[in-house]
Amino acid sequence: MFDEEAIQNEISFKAIRSSGSGGQHVNKVSSKVELTFNVLESLSFNEEQRHRLVVKLKNRLTKDGVLILQCGESRSQHKNKQLVIKRFLELIKEGLKVPKKRKPTKVPKSVIKKRLKSKRKHSEKKVNRQKPNLD
Repeated sequence: MFDEEAIQNEISFKAIRSSGSGGQHVNKVSSKVELTFNVLESLSFNEEQRHRLVVKLKNRLTKDGVLILQCGESRSQHKNKQLVIKRFLELIKEGLKVPKKRKPTKVPKSVIKKRLKSKRKHSEKKVNRQKPNLD
């Protein structure tokens, strides 16, 4: 499908400080990891795959076609880097999946007969509730 090692060579990382509470430690350590990947300039994908990724990930891409993912779950920069790579590879796999074509099915005759029979039964019930015609 695609070469994970080649893609990982095109990824760039940046360590930034995590937001939120955490005392003095959070102000000194850059444990949050930001992953950037340019989908439009990637050499790992052919034109069809690149187009499919752009369409599927259009809400996550910047105007320049750059995918940005961040992870600051752990206090360890190394762990955050592993987590963000894992998420990135899952996103790419999902983006490259080709949906199966829907095969339209024909409604069986028995289902049509059953529907018409129930409609007829329902209408007869309504007719029987009416006042009799005394002409």
